[in-house]
Amino acid sequence: MRKVLFLDACVRPESRTRRLGQHILSRLEGQVETLDLASLGLEPLSLPRLRRRDALIAAGRYDDPMFRLARQYREADELVIAAPCWDMSFPAVLKLYFESVMVLGLTFSYTAEGLPMGLCQARRLLYAVTAGGSLEGQNLGFEYVRTLTRTYHGIREAHCFSADNLDVIGVDPEAVLARACAEIDRVLSV
Repeated sequence: MRKVLFLDACVRPESRTRRLGQHILSRLEGQVETLDLASLGLEPLSLPRLRRRDALIAAGRYDDPMFRLARQYREADELVIAAPCWDMSFPAVLKLYFESVMVLGLTFSYTAEGLPMGLCQARRLLYAVTAGGSLEGQNLGFEYVRTLTRTYHGIREAHCFSADNLDVIGVDPEAVLARACAEIDRVLSV
């Protein structure tokens, strides 16, 4: 059975972005594993954590609990991310998550020429984002995630589903969300 990993980077309980992410999930087949990133207690890679990680990698101890999220990420067949646009990017918890799954020898490696090579199973990334204002030409969060996952994890196919201008006076946010859901249905029905 296909493993779908849902990375929920939404903080608000009534998140419109999570609604889009859930709509994506409703169109997919497979076993869904949901990670509420805000509840994981993720920490940045401080010097002691970096030293510990490097020592574990050098010893080939990829079964250590420190790499639990990286092992789960590596085994996913499909990746779904729900991340609202915050400050032209995404909530910091998503960056902390990617720091925790960037594990040399587990999720990526390097070729003899020094180029990154993905070691992950996933071949498709589906990204849901909402914004109070316009995302036109400024969807930096998706661009970062798409570039990182393609370059380091080998995820070649990426789709972004967005609903923006949701807080603009005169805009019907439910109509904008409905159009985004229709786009999800169109792309994922193929």
